[in-house]
Formats: sequence, C-alpha cells, structure tokens
Amino acid sequence: MCKKEDFLVSKRWRMAFTVIYFTRVLISLSKKILMKNGPPLPTLSHIAVDVQPVDNGSSNDKSVCFFEVDTKKLNDMVRNKNFEAFIRFGGVKALAVVLGTDIKNGISGSEADLTHRKNVFGANKYQKPPAKGFISYVFEASKDTTIIVLLACAILSLAFGIKQHGCKDGWYDGGSILVAVILVVAVSAVTNFKQSRQFEKLSAKGSDIKVEVVRDGRRQLISIFEVVVGDIVHLRTGDQVPADGLFLEGHSLKVDESSMTGESDHVEIDERNPFLLSGTKVMDGFGFMLVTSVGMNTMWGEMMSLIICDMDEQTPLQARLSKLTSFIGKAGLAVAVVVLAVLLIRYFTGNTKDDLGNKEFKGSRIKFGDMMNSIVGIVAAAVTIFVVAIPEGLPLAVTLTLAYSMNCMMADHALVRKLSACETMGSATTICTDKTGTLTLNEMKVTQFWLGKETMNEGTSSEIALNVLDIFQQAVGLNTTGTIFKSDSATFVEISGSPTEKAILSWATFYLGMNIDEIKQTSEIIHFEAFNSVKKRSGVLVKRKKRDKAACSHWKGAAEMILALCSNYYDKLGMLKAMDEEERLQFGTIIKNMAEKSLRCIAFAYKEVAEESGQILEKLEETGLTLLGIVGLKDPCRPGVRTAVESCKAAGVNIKMITGDNVHTARAIAFECGILSPDDELDNEAVVEGENFRNYSLEERIEKIDKINVMARSSPFDKLLMVQTLKKKGHIVAVTGDGTNDAPALREANIGLSMGIQGTEVAKESSDIVILDDNFTSVVTVLRWGRCVYNNIQKFIQFQLTINVAALVINFVAAVSSGKVPLTTVQLLWVNLIMDTMGALALATEKPTNDIIAKPPVGQSEPFITRVMWRNLLSQALYQVMVLLVIQFKGRYIFGVDEKVKKTLIFNTFVFCQVFNEFNARELEKINIFKGLFKNKLFLMIIGCTIVIQLVMVEFLKKFASTERLDWGQWCACIGIAALSWPIGWLFKCIPVSGKLLAKQG
Repeated sequence: MCKKEDFLVSKRWRMAFTVIYFTRVLISLSKKILMKNGPPLPTLSHIAVDVQPVDNGSSNDKSVCFFEVDTKKLNDMVRNKNFEAFIRFGGVKALAVVLGTDIKNGISGSEADLTHRKNVFGANKYQKPPAKGFISYVFEASKDTTIIVLLACAILSLAFGIKQHGCKDGWYDGGSILVAVILVVAVSAVTNFKQSRQFEKLSAKGSDIKVEVVRDGRRQLISIFEVVVGDIVHLRTGDQVPADGLFLEGHSLKVDESSMTGESDHVEIDERNPFLLSGTKVMDGFGFMLVTSVGMNTMWGEMMSLIICDMDEQTPLQARLSKLTSFIGKAGLAVAVVVLAVLLIRYFTGNTKDDLGNKEFKGSRIKFGDMMNSIVGIVAAAVTIFVVAIPEGLPLAVTLTLAYSMNCMMADHALVRKLSACETMGSATTICTDKTGTLTLNEMKVTQFWLGKETMNEGTSSEIALNVLDIFQQAVGLNTTGTIFKSDSATFVEISGSPTEKAILSWATFYLGMNIDEIKQTSEIIHFEAFNSVKKRSGVLVKRKKRDKAACSHWKGAAEMILALCSNYYDKLGMLKAMDEEERLQFGTIIKNMAEKSLRCIAFAYKEVAEESGQILEKLEETGLTLLGIVGLKDPCRPGVRTAVESCKAAGVNIKMITGDNVHTARAIAFECGILSPDDELDNEAVVEGENFRNYSLEERIEKIDKINVMARSSPFDKLLMVQTLKKKGHIVAVTGDGTNDAPALREANIGLSMGIQGTEVAKESSDIVILDDNFTSVVTVLRWGRCVYNNIQKFIQFQLTINVAALVINFVAAVSSGKVPLTTVQLLWVNLIMDTMGALALATEKPTNDIIAKPPVGQSEPFITRVMWRNLLSQALYQVMVLLVIQFKGRYIFGVDEKVKKTLIFNTFVFCQVFNEFNARELEKINIFKGLFKNKLFLMIIGCTIVIQLVMVEFLKKFASTERLDWGQWCACIGIAALSWPIGWLFKCIPVSGKLLAKQG
C-alpha cells in the first residue's frame, strides 16, 4: 500500500513537473515572439480579430495569417488624432503586428496579399463627383441669350411660314434658323466637352505620383494608387503623405497640414504626435509611416467626396475678350435696333415692295397673317444682324487655341496645370531660373579633391587614397570599404548613390549623402539637422557602437561655410594640424580658385563630443571642427542651354540665375550659360549675394533689380523677395523651382514652373506648369507657345472684326436705303458659323515660328488691337463694303441678272472674301502669307470644307439658302473679286505704321 501511494505521489510530481515545464516553455516562446514582433496585443474590447484564409497564389508562397483591425475605430483614431485610443490599441508596433506588417521588412507585397488588403480595407483611390455629360454642355450652350432669341424667332417663323405656305415650303426660314442654331450649339458643346475631358486626363496624370514603400525587405517606388493598408512608406522633405497613418521612426519630421486644418504652422511628427494625414506635405526631415487608412476612408477622401471640381476655368485673356465681345455686341445691338426701326417705318409707310414691285403693306386691305409674316421677317433680319455683330468666336478661339497649345506643349515636355499659364507665359519679361538640374545636367563629377593644402591628382598614390579612407574610418567609426581607381584627374574610391554621392570619395559618403541606413549599422543617431538653405550646411550627431568615444558631430556643406567653423585640419599623411589665420586664408584661396572654374565646393568636418555627467547633449557642435577635406564637383551645362538663353535675350526676356553656390562659382557658370557676357561689369551690379540683396532697402532693390543677372548664396526667401521686387517694377515674372521651399516663390510669380524629375510634390502643386524633363530649353519652348497663343488670338480678332464691320455696314446701308437686307437670315448665320468655328480652328492651330520669339513681350494690361491690326482690318473691310454695295445697287445692270441672282452674287462674293482674307490673317505684318502653309494641314482642310459647303449651298440648297444657281462666269467673277483681297493686303502692309497701340479694349 505504501509502495502504491509512493508511486501515485511520484506520478503526480512528474505530471506537475511536466505541466510547469510546458508552461515555462510556452512563456519563453511567447516572450521571444513578442520581443521580435512588438508589445502584446490589446484586449478584445478594442480589437475585432477576424482570421481570414489566405490565397497562397502559388505553391511557393508561404501561408500568412492576416488579422483585420476594426477599421472604423482605427480610422477615427487617426482622423481625430486620439492619442488615448492610440495607447489602447497598444501603440504603432502592436498595430503593425495586427496588420501583418514587419516593421523592418514591411508587408510581403505578393499579389494575393495586396489583393486581399484592397478587398478588406479598400484601394487608395478617391470617388470623384460624376463628370458632366455631353448633354449638360448642350444645355449650357443653349442658355446663351442670342441663342434663345434665335430660337424664339425660329418658332415664330416656322408657325407663320407653315400657315402661309404650308408644311412643304413654309419651314425653310424657320428651319434654317433652327439648323444653324443647332450647329452653333453642337460645336460649342463638343468643344467644351473635349476640353473638360482633356483637363480630367491632365489632372489624373498630375495626381499619379510615385511613393517609396518597403515591401519584402526592399524599398521600391510604386504609384500612390497602389498603396495599401499595412504598407511602410518612406517620407522625405517635399513628399506628399499618400494615406492616413502612424509615425514609425524618423528625425525632425515636420508636415504642413494647412490643406486639412487651415493652420499655417508646421506640425512636428514624433512618438508624442504620431498621426499623419493624407494630402499633407512633408516640409522638413524624414521618417517612416505605417499606413492605416487609404482612399475614401482617409480624412482627405472624406473631404474629396464633398468637393465638386469646376473645370470651367476662365483665363484672364478670356475675361478681357468677354468685355470686348460685350462692347461689340452693344454696338451691334444699336445697329440692329436702327435697322429694325427703319424697316418697320418703311414697311408701314408703304415703301417696302415685294419682288414684283408691289407694296407689301396695303393698309386695312392687308391680311393679318401676311402682315405678321412680314413683321416676323423684319424682326428676324434685325436679330440676325445682331447675332452676326456679336463676335461669339472670340471665347471659342481662345479655348481652342489654349486647348491645342496644351496638347502640343505636353509633347514638348511641359504639363500645363493651369490654363491661364499658357497665355501669361507669352507676356513674360523675366525668367528667374535655378541652376542645378535646369541649366545644368545635375550629374556631378569630381574634378578636384584637396586633402589639407594639397590636391590629389593623377600622380597621387593608392597608399594616400587608402590613408584618406583610414582617416574617415577613424573620424567616423565606420568600416567603409571601396574600390581604388584612377581617373583623368585623381585617384578615387568608387561609391554609389545620388548624382552627388556618385562623384565623391567613399570616405565622404556619410557627409555628403547622409545615408541614414548605413549610419544605423554602426552608429546610433542622436540628433539630425537637415540642410539649412541659409547656413548652407547639414549635420548629424551620432554615438558610435564600437568605439569608446561617446559621440561625434559631423558636418558637410558649402566649403567657405564649413571652413569658418574649423580650427584643425588633416593633411594628406593623416596628421592632425592646427589651423591659423594664414592657413585659413590659403584654404579660402583654394576654394575661390575652384569656384572660378565653375566647381561646386563642398567641405567635410567633424568634432568629438564629450559626455557631461554621463549624458550626451543633443546638440551639434558648430565650433572647433576638424576639416577633413574639400571636394570640387563639376555639374556640366545642359546641351543647348546657351542657345536657349540667347533666344530669350533676343525675345526681350531677361534671364536671372538664382543659385546657392558662391559668387565665384555662380559667375563662372553664368558665363558658361551665356547669362553673363564678357562685356558685363563683374561687380555687384550684375552679380549679388542673397544676403546683400536681402539687406537692401526697398528703394535700392527696385533701383538695382534690372541690373542684377545672378544671385549667389541665395535662400528661398531671397528668391521670393526677387520675384516680389520684379513684380513691383512691372515685370511679368516666370520662376523655376524644384524644392519645397520654392513653393512661396512659385505661387508669387505670374508663372510658376516646377521640375518634373527633381521637383517635390509641394513644388509641383504650387506651380502652373511642370517641366517634365527639367530642361531650360523646355522653358523656352513654353515661352514660344505662350507667344504663339497670343499671336493666334490676335489673328482671329483681326479676321472676325473684319467680317463684323463689313456685314454691319452692308446691311445697315442697304436696309436704310432700300428697305431690305441683301444677306438673308440663313446666309448670315452661315457666315457666322464660319467665323465662330472654322475660322477659329484654322487660325488657332498655327504653330510657333522662329520669328515669333524675336518679338518683344506684350504686357498683360496692353490692348489686343494694334495699329497694324487696325490697318489690316479697315483696309479689308472697306474693300468688301465698297464691292458689295456696288453689286447691291448696280449688280443687276453689271451682270445682267435678276434680283435673286444678284443677292446670290453678293452672298457668294462675301463668303469668298472671308476665305481669301483668312489667308491674309495668317500674317499680321509680313507680306508672304503662304510661308509654312503646307505644314498646317488642318488650315487647308478647313478652307477646303468651307469652299465645298459654299458650293453646295449655292448650287443645291436653293430654297434653304435662298440662292440661285450661278454659271461659270459668275463663279469666276465672285472668286476674282474676292481674290483681290490678297494684293490689297500686300499693298496696305507696305504702309508703315507706328508700333504703338491705337486703342484699348477690355
């Protein structure tokens, strides 16, 4: 019995031991998992866990368990910046575990995983309000006052015509008005509809930005629309936050939330305020974020759902033309009222006769229906005169010209974000341009390297190069390795990285590139200071993991700025030496000589930081630094830049280069690009430093601004100040920019030009035009198109006003003298259709020529109609009025025809006069109007269509157009009379006129 009890006790002890051992194993394993993946998960009261089966996609994929967070609670936490809820969730690392994200390697990025995340959390796309359909544009075009009046006249004409002549013949006048109205409305609606769709395409392209994410342990660039919940996004200065999320890690991260909250102050993002909102902009620092909400679940998405975008942007030029249209319309209305009054008086006094010579008004004997038909005809004629007088084609011509130029500029590497920028660029008088990447290639090449007071050249031994590497290792504490190679000018250690990093020695990688990932491997970052555009330097305070010394401050930046902070330097043998004033001057001379060769001079320095009371002060030392070396980088000018600069100067546009380089480097590059010429005075009148310009009084800046061509050592504030000063002086300013800090200057300028490659999203959103290839030559292309837009609109104004003047005078004189207008409703509407659509299309598609860039810019406040235009306009209108009035009063005797054929001759001659005058309008000043004609196939096609339709109207639509067939002799007479427009145009262009503007409309 005792043995049995002992056996049972022993068995129980073994069982207890097994349970305890198994429990401890489970605890140990759980601790390891938690140590790896983060803190424990919060309670189920705060998280709804739904275990979803994962589609592996292939046999090679590993099975992954995906835990879904309560989406609504998570969205509300980030949106409302609820820190208490954030704590209850367990912090960002706990959420990363729940979202299936490795905080170092990100999500797996497999197709199955991405698809599942999109199905659960949604895609990073926004639901836009439905675009207006074609019918909406038809209704908008139908709301025009003149269209409504014409429709009323058409209905009245149809009613009385059918009553008087029956359905077979009575619909012609009313039906013709209706058809013409439908054509005008259709063309206007189609044009606006296409323009709207074009804007939508451009908007979609502008929204599709690239985002850097970490997936499967690798950084990769993806479209912002491909970001999913759980992604780890790398954020840098100038980036747009692609979705709502939480801060993981980073340094000095500040964002601009003004687009969301309206507050202009930058918000610092860290562990105490980890909330990042979609659509905000990173203004400083860098960091990583965990995406928690995408698309319509973000705060930005909620706002977007409430916004209805209006694509009907009216440019300043369109607004001015609307005023001109209103002025001409009022004049036309006055003429129409006079014509109406004269015709009614003539009718009721019995002076109006029909085609047989009988009086139309017979007093009490006339039937009411006949009287109403005559009155309706008179009113319709007056209304038609009013419609023809209104230059409806002006806004349409501007729209067509701008839309056409936008498409062409896209092919020429320029994305227009604001329609008004097309026309404004044509008036630009000054272009303020950056240097790096715009005038130059942004492909840095090391041409000189100084260690101490000696340069490393082709004869420098590999031992010295390795000694330089050893200095770097001792100073920084990194086990950096590199490959020794020899170039034409020096012995280097090859590295990889950004355009600047690729050009620097391996020992300089840390200083120049600030590659945080490499630093983390051997050092702990205590404090990071991003590049300061005023101090021209950046730095970092690190604590090395494998060294006894506590920490080290490291600086890199403009050579003269770093030199001022140094008290010691290394020579080429690795010996540390003190720097006295004489040696400081010698280093200054070295830097100056390098800068005069258009080299960018960058220096590197460091200083050991001692602990105080066992603590390391989170402050970068700025005095007593040790100079490690100076590198001279060459950034070659872009091919064609000098030619482009010369073209701008010939066009009367001043080029001002704004750069952060020192005065000597800036001057050398300005000479190389052609911004400065050998004849320019090499003093502060032409080249000035940003600090000096900043310290000028307002009066001094305004006085000296026109003489300044180069501003060196400038900050973004200096660029903004220059733009403001130029605008106060009356200049139309275009500014190029690529950085976040350039946004104020881009907004302030009349035309902001951001860079498509190097430009940040903040810069692009602040600009009017994006230069897709970052090339200054493309800036000149934009200038050419701006000039072309303005010139094409001037051509159309001259063409249309010629028709307005001629039609008004002819109809007014004929109505007052004979009681009838020679051109019927249908005929005048056909001419109006030519003016509104075909003429606009033909003249709007003229491409820029080399001659257009040679003309001086035209100020935005200056009127459109110049003396040259008035000369051309009045000469053609006078000729047309004289010829058509002769045919009106003497045509029956000259041609031996009846009244109907005579009216057809007037109509046919008038239309062909416009066809020939359309050729004259191609050149405002030059006699040769055929130059480049065959390059514009659309122009020739429109001319051909106009002639064919006119032929059909005269020969086959007799009842509809109130015409009679003409024989060959009569056709030749019409064309011959109209063809005289060419020699008359050539003759009057020989008459010199002043370049001053005659009148000011709009």
